[in-house]
Amino acid sequence: MHPSLQTSARLLLIALLTSLLATSLFAADKKILLIAGPPSHGPGQHEHNAGILLLQKCLANVPGLKTEAFNGWPKNAASFEGADAIIIFADGGEKHIALQDDHLAVLGKAMERGAGLGLLHYAVEPTLAKGQKEFLQWVGGAFEINWSVNPHWDANFKTLPNHPVAHGVRPFHIVDEWYFNLRFAEGMKGVTPLLAAIPDSSTTSRPDGHHSGNPAVRAAVARGDSQTVSWAYERPNGGRGFGLTGAHFHSNWGNDDLRKLVLNAALWLAKMEVPAKGVASSVTEADLKANLDPKPAKKK
Repeated sequence: MHPSLQTSARLLLIALLTSLLATSLFAADKKILLIAGPPSHGPGQHEHNAGILLLQKCLANVPGLKTEAFNGWPKNAASFEGADAIIIFADGGEKHIALQDDHLAVLGKAMERGAGLGLLHYAVEPTLAKGQKEFLQWVGGAFEINWSVNPHWDANFKTLPNHPVAHGVRPFHIVDEWYFNLRFAEGMKGVTPLLAAIPDSSTTSRPDGHHSGNPAVRAAVARGDSQTVSWAYERPNGGRGFGLTGAHFHSNWGNDDLRKLVLNAALWLAKMEVPAKGVASSVTEADLKANLDPKPAKKK
């Protein structure tokens, strides 16, 4: 090769490597919005803001990740611009924070460009009239009244799937308000069950009602059917969804495996690589007592 051509090739290679290095060094961080709904229930239950801030603290040292926490729906719609994932921890039903005003439309725009969506506990419940179609499209599953149920029970998760969200999560059991008999995408297409357990007979001890029981649930429990209470979903457009029906009790964030599952899910929703051993974090009693909503104690 002619010396001048060799020099040109070297200069071109150096320029290319410099460009690649600059791109890797200054690549934009992934952005996750963490949204807490209004206070509800008694002390230590549905602690939405405290739970969101605890998750944010646990994610603070993840390289390449930026989180923004909101106590209530973000007042500026621009907050959703560029968000790689959105996680909502809030009450469901008609008062669901995502079903108010134009919030579903705002989420829809983020979903169209492939943002991930995670729903925690009661937030997995929309209404049949509003949100059900969208939640099934975006997250792959939802609580449906007069079909799904919400008992408190000790769910024993004996095995975990080979999935990034389950990295480093060990089998565990824990008492929580684990919803089950959920509605999922047709044929479970795109859905990966993450936490599944067999409900015991205590889960059908209440009379039938829109959240408490129905013949289909009673038959499933009698058969000993395994029930999915947390799942991952891959949408046709490449976006991702995650649902967790537990976390009714704030103290359960102190469980290393439950917490790791949700932290892993946050990274996965944003299309970040989940460490082989999962997201490492530690929580103290002081952490669990921080940012609790000022709720009156229950009357005896």
